[in-house]
Amino acid sequence: MVISTAHNRGLWMAADSSPELSQGRCYGDSRSATVADLLVTLLGIGHEKAQQVIDRITCQSVLLDNATAWQRLREATALELRAAGLTKIQVGKIQAGIELGRRVYLESPKDNKFSLDDPQVAAELLGGDLMWQRVERFAAVALDIRNKVIGYEILSQGTQTDCLADPKEIFGWLLRVGAVRGIVAHNHPSGSLLPSPDDIQLTRQLLQGAKTLNLSILDHLILGNGDYVSLRQTTKLWQECPQH
Repeated sequence: MVISTAHNRGLWMAADSSPELSQGRCYGDSRSATVADLLVTLLGIGHEKAQQVIDRITCQSVLLDNATAWQRLREATALELRAAGLTKIQVGKIQAGIELGRRVYLESPKDNKFSLDDPQVAAELLGGDLMWQRVERFAAVALDIRNKVIGYEILSQGTQTDCLADPKEIFGWLLRVGAVRGIVAHNHPSGSLLPSPDDIQLTRQLLQGAKTLNLSILDHLILGNGDYVSLRQTTKLWQECPQH
């Protein structure tokens, strides 16, 4: 396959000597491309073949929305990709492309002596361990008085639908590492960023307990499907229980 660049900036397409591919799949912005478009370009296969692969990976479910389809492809094992009709080399290309995208998006600062003064920075720090996991994980970030990162820890791991987080374990770890402030976070494997009633209740318990222990919980983040939500920004919990 040859990747050719069109004369107009921003337009690129996959071209091949075969009749099916010679038509190419062209679009002005790769972010607007469909999964099939990207597979055509990445693997050098025809669009019909690309769509067949997608249908097999997603089990041809009409209930899958676009975000779920992306997630299903991202989580597919090598055996599942081979069963969908791809060669070993094509499977390797897909896995390499997904890993490259993950590392570029989730590149974390190399020096842990930096300040967390924005939820997005915290989400980027934790994204590699939380963002695209198949099961729920709960993590905490320990900060000093200047919001400098002391460290972070994955404190528990659950199932695809829930993760047991014990406030005693959370506070125990924060105190052991000498934290003055902390940020907690967990992921939703479904990709939904809507907090559950349990998420709200746990956050409320942590905010109340932090006051007793002379700590501050700065935020509770939910990560999933390449995005995040800050409960401090989207709820009134911090107004109900102000921190130090």
